[in-house]
Amino acid sequence: MGQRLRNLRRARGLSLEAVASSTGLSIGFISQVERGLSSPSLRVLALLADTLQIGIGGLFEATLDEPDPDPIVVFQKDRPELQLWRAGITKQLLTPPGGTQGLSLFHMVLKPSASTGDELFSHEGEEAGLVLEGRLTLVVEARTLHLMEGDSFRFESRRPHRFSNPNPDGPTIVLWVNVLGSSKSRP
Repeated sequence: MGQRLRNLRRARGLSLEAVASSTGLSIGFISQVERGLSSPSLRVLALLADTLQIGIGGLFEATLDEPDPDPIVVFQKDRPELQLWRAGITKQLLTPPGGTQGLSLFHMVLKPSASTGDELFSHEGEEAGLVLEGRLTLVVEARTLHLMEGDSFRFESRRPHRFSNPNPDGPTIVLWVNVLGSSKSRP
């Protein structure tokens, strides 16, 4: 993940100082993330993705030996995976990287009591999801929502939010969608 962030930052001609200024993160912390010495939270990844003008899905690297010139399918064995070990969250990218609409579909597993943290975060786009297994506590602005298996949600990502698995004994599995761009710009 760190090398991918560094490559994306450099490809956009951004210095560590520029990224730090845009995100409010320290230069040292960003450098540690890029060198793989620190594990970023989902909130930090969202900040970095916004600064790099990509969706969180753009932070995943394809694991294929030979990239498909017309990616339509992601086979289970080839799913790029992001492990946020400190948060207890694993995200697998289910859609081929790229695309013109910035649509990313994720299979997300939250370990027992896993959380994005106490701090609300926001980023560009819109998101939706379906709880496939377990329970999910979703906080959007001042609302705390308790979802069960089969419940679904949708909100603009600019609204400060966070989420967690309230179950200390079992995982929560969510099919999660992120789309770049705001729903306000659509008819």
